[in-house]
Amino acid sequence: MWVNSNQGECMRRFLFAVLCIAVMASSAMAMDMKPGKGVTLKPGRATWNTGFFQEALARRGLEELGYTVDKPKDLQNPIFYKSVALGDVDYWVNGWFPMHDSQTPKDFDEKAEKVGYVVKAGGLQGYLVSKKEVEKFGIKSLDDFKRPEVKKAFDSNGDGKADLTACPPGWGCEKTIKHHLDAYDLRDHINPVKASYEAGMAAALGEYKAGKPVFFYTWTPNWTVFKFQPGKDVMWINVPKIIPTEDQKGSEDRMVATGVTGAVTETLSPGFVVADIMVVANKKFLADNPAAATFLKNFELELVDIAAQNTRMNEGEKSQKDIAKHVDEWIAANQDTWQGWLEAARKAAK
Repeated sequence: MWVNSNQGECMRRFLFAVLCIAVMASSAMAMDMKPGKGVTLKPGRATWNTGFFQEALARRGLEELGYTVDKPKDLQNPIFYKSVALGDVDYWVNGWFPMHDSQTPKDFDEKAEKVGYVVKAGGLQGYLVSKKEVEKFGIKSLDDFKRPEVKKAFDSNGDGKADLTACPPGWGCEKTIKHHLDAYDLRDHINPVKASYEAGMAAALGEYKAGKPVFFYTWTPNWTVFKFQPGKDVMWINVPKIIPTEDQKGSEDRMVATGVTGAVTETLSPGFVVADIMVVANKKFLADNPAAATFLKNFELELVDIAAQNTRMNEGEKSQKDIAKHVDEWIAANQDTWQGWLEAARKAAK
């Protein structure tokens, strides 16, 4: 049968397309899209709600890989670390180190593992000051609040002291702030306001919007660093020098952080131990599930994304349905990252 040149070219293109489809189908078959199918995972979850979003997002990814993931067990830190070593739970994404090191059992390193960083240096605590006043007065550390002009600018009740939105009685940070006021001789210069933290920060936000200076303690992840964005609205300041509390002794090398967004200096000394937020998992679980292990190792978030979600929770969107919606929206906005995590996990299962 005679075939003209155009028909021959069409035939060649058709055969090439068929070949490409076959190769793509073969590649898809070679990579198991659901490597976790038939495996049930047992996650743990921290009791503080600023970690709920991270857990839900990780769970969604593992479900995408085919795993059946049980409802997470809400556990106090020491109970989780004992449970993960025993294999009663498989993992969580709420490890704070070195803060949690003292809460792990003796056989932790033998039975469990810190897998990857959810947010490196994400557990930051310290003092923030409105950027306008930082620049106006050249504020670098708590020591600057001994200067009369600085105290006056931050004195809202006329007692001659700068007002600090601090921690309520009974919080762990209250003890550290008290230590700072004594160690740096600041009792006559700074007044720690210890009312409800939520109420205190709401008042500070109102004052800031009215053009007034603000000075407050906070931690990350937290809604406060979304409402008051470091580097734009406020700046992290230093303590004058590192004088650790009894609990901080031995962790002095972790009481500095470099490259912190919105810090007044390249190397920040916030007065608190800087924690890495990490995934922690049972070693046998990791060995038996390379897809899950790879996904959790790569599971790394931007602190601003967590702060943005925490802000929505603080404003009332805190049901499980709300958190699932936040997960959907994060995935939709971060498809390249999300698909990269899943692809790497599927390849690891081959």
